[in-house]
This record gives sequence, structure tokens and C-alpha cells, in this order.
Amino acid sequence: MWKVKRMNTARIVVLTIAIGAGGIAAYLASGSDKPAPTDPVAQMPTVDILVAKTDIGLGQTVKADDIQWQAWPNESANSNFISRAGRAEAIRDITGSIARSPFIAGEPIRDQKLVKGSGSGFMAAILPSGYRAVSTEISPETGAGGFILPNDRVDVLLSKREKNPDSKGPDLVSSEVILTNIRVLGIDQAPKEKDGTSALVGKTATLEVKPDQAETLARARQSGTLSLALRSITDAQEVEKTEEPVKRGEGVNVVRYGVASQQLMQK
Repeated sequence: MWKVKRMNTARIVVLTIAIGAGGIAAYLASGSDKPAPTDPVAQMPTVDILVAKTDIGLGQTVKADDIQWQAWPNESANSNFISRAGRAEAIRDITGSIARSPFIAGEPIRDQKLVKGSGSGFMAAILPSGYRAVSTEISPETGAGGFILPNDRVDVLLSKREKNPDSKGPDLVSSEVILTNIRVLGIDQAPKEKDGTSALVGKTATLEVKPDQAETLARARQSGTLSLALRSITDAQEVEKTEEPVKRGEGVNVVRYGVASQQLMQK
């Protein structure tokens, strides 16, 4: 009898230990499913910046639906950007402006790329202060086969054909660059590309020049044939070098058929 009681007691103890171990294991298992605590993510300070809501093309009149306020990282906000804190009425003020350069969707709006038309024509609105728009005749042969597009940069060349002093010899042809790094404002009456075309054949090219360059271009147009030489896009930001004007009576080297000679410049 005593042995039976002793065996029952041992079974109860073993069972109790098994139940306790199972409970501990279940508790540990349920605790492992909980995600580990994470540190709170620091919020980056932002500022509301005026950006283009949609693409805005060259010469397009900006409407209120074309622009919007957008949160911008404070650290990367440029002083040229328009902030809501500084200009709360910017959308109203900018509406009606003309884009002097295109904007892509999401690009911050900058005053330098906009101009108020105030009833003026498009060309007068986009022309920078101190510059003139001058047109000159071109052809596929003198306009790089139609591959010169608005906003490209070109050099202007003047070619002349003169009688040879030796009546038996061929005419003498000279060519020189008279203007460098000139921006093309338009081909005919197109101030921008048409449907993404890579060639735009026209009869006239409108160039952006300074007043003294406009005089040079007008004189050259009466004395020979003008051609446009397309410059590489990498030269678009090239700083124009200051050149000393040629004084009256000063000699200029002219190369004809590989032979260099000197001529006097006359005003």
C-alpha cells in the first residue's frame, strides 16, 4: 500500500514539472513573436516650395493649374526657390507669366526663367535685357541642312566672292567668322521644336545679338553670303571672350586658296 502511494506521488511530481515546463516554453514562444522595439524615425524639416505641376514649355503662359506647393527638404532649398513662407501669394503673382525656359514637372519655379508679358509679343517678352532679335535669310545649305533648332548656339560666317586681279584666274573666295556663340531664337516663326523633330527647315533664322553685333550682321548681309555653323551643346555655357575691335586701317589676315594675305579693314 505504501509503495502504491509513493508511486502516485512521484507521478504527480513528474506531471507537475512537465506542465510547468510546457507553460514556460509557451510563454517564451509567444514573447518571441513580438517585434523588437525600434527607435522613432526623426522627421526631416521641410519647407513648402513652388514647383511645376506639369511640364511647362518654352513660351507657354503659366496658369494657376500648372504650379503647386510641394514639401521640400529644408537643407536643399535654394535661395532662388519660391517658398510659401516668403511669398504666400506667389501662385497668383506668377499666373500669366511667360516661360523663358522650359520647366519639367516637379522642378522648382524660379523668377529668372519667367517674364511678365504685359501685352508684349512673345519674342519681346523672352528677349533678355540689352539684346536684340535680328533675322537673317538661311537655306538648307547655309543653315546646317535644317538641323539648327531654336535655342541652339551657332557661329555666323560671312563668305565673299571677289574678282581675281589676274583676269585669267578664278574668282577669289574668302570666308570668316564674324559672330560666335549666338543663340537662335527661332526658325521662321517657330520659337521651339515642333513635335520633337530633329530638323526644322526654314527661310529665316532669328538670332539673339547685342546692338553692336546687330550692326555687324546688317553690314555683312549686304556684302556676302551668311552661313550658320552649329556649335556643340557642350559649348552652350561657354563664356564669350572679350575681343578687341578691329580699328580702321588695321591689317587683317585673309587666307585664300591656302595663301595668306593682309587687307585693310574699312568702316
